[in-house]
Amino acid sequence: MTAHASVPSTAPPTLFGPMPETSPTLTYETACARIEAIIRRLDSGESGLRETLELCQEGRRLVEFCATELEAVGQGLEELRLDELVARLEGGRAAA
Repeated sequence: MTAHASVPSTAPPTLFGPMPETSPTLTYETACARIEAIIRRLDSGESGLRETLELCQEGRRLVEFCATELEAVGQGLEELRLDELVARLEGGRAAA
């Protein structure tokens, strides 16, 4: 199997490896690091027109992934409502 075997034909590999959706271990942190690498590459002015387009497309997908992750974490925190939990626990202690 070659390194690019899992990359769909519509998503060519970038200079930095396969597109993020082919990575089973993509996390918020790795996506942010990749976005930073993309920004550095674009800021360098060394990328050609095609590479710039591919980097921008990849960056957009990564930003959307990060936004989804942040939204999910925000919803999880909202569900926890730690303040209410603490208040209930403290109320239970006062009654005991």
